[in-house]
Amino acid sequence: MIVEMRTYKLNPGKRDQFLAIFRSKSMPAHAEIGMKILGPWLSIEDPDTFFFMRGFPDLASREPMKAKFYEGELWKTELEGLLMPMIERYDVVLVDDAEELIGWQ
Repeated sequence: MIVEMRTYKLNPGKRDQFLAIFRSKSMPAHAEIGMKILGPWLSIEDPDTFFFMRGFPDLASREPMKAKFYEGELWKTELEGLLMPMIERYDVVLVDDAEELIGWQ
């Protein structure tokens, strides 16, 4: 399994709003495509930061699955315009063979 470890720094005061949309709209859309989401986890030190992991079966499936989400109607017509303005920055670290470490199967 390939896992993206993602860190999001949001604009001040936007975390609750962002996460409500993320949980209700983005996470189900990811699941429909076959991407697994673990988290989100809230930073204890920064009220505008959260973390989550996004999993893919293998490296070859990562780009097509991401394209299906980001080129899809939900992202293009609704989520992109809602979520992107709330993000100050985000970072992604890609790891391999994380299946044993986090128990995904």
